[in-house]
Amino acid sequence: MSLHDEYARITPFELLFAQQAQAAALSESIAEEAAGRGTDDGSPDVFLTMGVVTDFVRTVVGEDAPPDAVHRYGALAFHAVHFTRAGSPLYLLETAVARLLVDGATGGRPEPPAPSGYLQLPRHLFWVVDGSVAPESVDGVCWTISDGERLHAMLVSGVRADHTGLRVVPLPEAPVGEAATWLDFDARGDGVDFSNPMPGAEMDALLALSTSGEVLKLLARFFAFVQEAPAALIPAVALRTERSTTTQGVAEGGADAGPGPSTLDYVRVTDHGRAGD
Repeated sequence: MSLHDEYARITPFELLFAQQAQAAALSESIAEEAAGRGTDDGSPDVFLTMGVVTDFVRTVVGEDAPPDAVHRYGALAFHAVHFTRAGSPLYLLETAVARLLVDGATGGRPEPPAPSGYLQLPRHLFWVVDGSVAPESVDGVCWTISDGERLHAMLVSGVRADHTGLRVVPLPEAPVGEAATWLDFDARGDGVDFSNPMPGAEMDALLALSTSGEVLKLLARFFAFVQEAPAALIPAVALRTERSTTTQGVAEGGADAGPGPSTLDYVRVTDHGRAGD
């Protein structure tokens, strides 16, 4: 199985909104409704009750969509809006760093680098393996901090340009002030955290995110790594119109095509710039 961290791939937010201007317009409409109601759109519970959100989600999933679909895509819209407001902080985790974080916590403080962001994982490295559905490759993890203290995270898998494979799994709210306790806790209890039980997974040393605790553990370790090694963060420009021959084939969906590139500028998280390197 081919892993991939060569460039930032199309994100779930770009699947939800054809243009960034659409996300900005929805954000403005939500802020206006929240102000009119005297409520805080930083709370997912409040966000999902807003009329403009319900109307938008129905245009995405259809009028006859089941309530759980409305809730899941509403949660995606929540993260998309706050991601846009934060300046679209997209972080691409290189494979070497992902394995480093799985192996253990670094010495930094687990403080989020932005109030909202998207951590894109190496393609096909992490999998959702919970027994309820067929295993799916994890694309990344969204996070949003509300009131400076509540972390809302969501796992995203099945990201494809045709939009049909997208799966989102909102996690329970967690106090970000307790992130230090997530660095080394036992998330599974009855198994090895991040281990992948799929047949053949050991051949490529594939990993799994099977519990909410593992997602929080990975996020906390990423936050700590960012604080410890800021020099390991390399700004990168999105692959928009000027692409290499290989990337052009990717964008056009050739026989050997990889995932389509994101149109967002991003930050590459490398294994360079750490103390002692």
